[in-house]
Amino acid sequence: MATGFILKGQVLSFTGSPFGGGQPEDAARLQEAVAVQDGLIAGAGTLAEMQARLPEAEVRDHGQSLILAGFVDAHVHYPQTAIIASWGKRLIDWLNSYTFPEEMRFSNRGYADEIAGRYLDLTAAHGTTTVCSYCTIHPESADAFFAAAQARGQRVAAGKTCMDRNAPEGLRDTAQSAYDDSEALIERWHRVDRLEYAITPRFSPTSTPEQLEAIGALWAKHPECLMQTHLSEQTDEIAWVRELFPQARDYLDTYEEFGLLGAKGLYGHAIHLEERERHRLREYGAALIHCPTSNTFIGSGLFDMAGLMAEGQRIGLATDTGGGSSFSMLRTMAAAYEIGQLRGTPLHAAQLLWLATQGSAAALRMDGKIGNISEGKEADLVVLDLASTPAIAQRAERAEDLWEAVFPTIMMGDDRAVAEVWIGGRRVTGG
Repeated sequence: MATGFILKGQVLSFTGSPFGGGQPEDAARLQEAVAVQDGLIAGAGTLAEMQARLPEAEVRDHGQSLILAGFVDAHVHYPQTAIIASWGKRLIDWLNSYTFPEEMRFSNRGYADEIAGRYLDLTAAHGTTTVCSYCTIHPESADAFFAAAQARGQRVAAGKTCMDRNAPEGLRDTAQSAYDDSEALIERWHRVDRLEYAITPRFSPTSTPEQLEAIGALWAKHPECLMQTHLSEQTDEIAWVRELFPQARDYLDTYEEFGLLGAKGLYGHAIHLEERERHRLREYGAALIHCPTSNTFIGSGLFDMAGLMAEGQRIGLATDTGGGSSFSMLRTMAAAYEIGQLRGTPLHAAQLLWLATQGSAAALRMDGKIGNISEGKEADLVVLDLASTPAIAQRAERAEDLWEAVFPTIMMGDDRAVAEVWIGGRRVTGG
């Protein structure tokens, strides 16, 4: 049997949601060491307890560094890697100017392989161990992403994007081809190793009713899959949806009518929701994915984290690269804090770290496997240096507790703060 290893430091896990009432920090637990064996977490506790459990294991002592579950990014577009931080457009113009021209390149499997590998390496360097990604309409783009993740042993979800209108020639499929190509990809990749398929209609404006109906039928046939799309990101987008679907009660109804509302649904952005939409999303237990750097970068609006959490919504956190302006979940947490401040409801460090780990894992229905440090979960871990730069170090030195010590890293940290990353018990970054 493998001897495994032990990481010593400040080991952070969660015993509940820090949004559940009371003090946010009460939902967190701090321990001394975490033991890993055969790619799984063997336990967490004192160093002596972990050494008794794995007596021959190597101990890697990280001092006062914070050890937690790897970051989970619940909404990304890996094909937009090369166009991240493109200047000055709102959503629809941004898609036409930057996104669609770049996505047309992904019919080339070699190019898709290059970007998929680059994307996963960039995000791992920032401490992200799981992502849920849109691909392009090309099946090759999904094959490339799944192959790259499989080679790295990563737990990911992804899907071929489906769109048959309001997109350039060469970047449209059909209702039938979207169904057939997606089903073939499900059969090829879903639940192979650590891979999961996410059925992926891009958003209502780029799918005809016929295609939405076909994709709804596909999800009904494969309810074990996730389904991801976009919802109520910008007000002009909502107006466009009203023009395209004049009979719909609201934006969400354009999905609900075709069987695309469900518990395993992931609805990116969800900023400008109407009361009926909020009620139906909560009733189904669907997940809303907050993408704060994207919402500020593209000028979409301010997500109502406090209000949605208070009414019991399931919420994940995401970079939304490349509409989002950073590959880093630390920067994403900082942006979520800033948006909370603008709404008068700032988030506690415990809430931010929970959203980036267990919260996003729960949104992806993966929290039984990843997202927290507890016995039996897969050993996806990140080690954060809480003094990674002089500016962060001088602030952290004055901290009176863990939360004061970690908050400067959330607000000012980047890949320099990521000391080590482990995926499935295998170290992928760090010495």
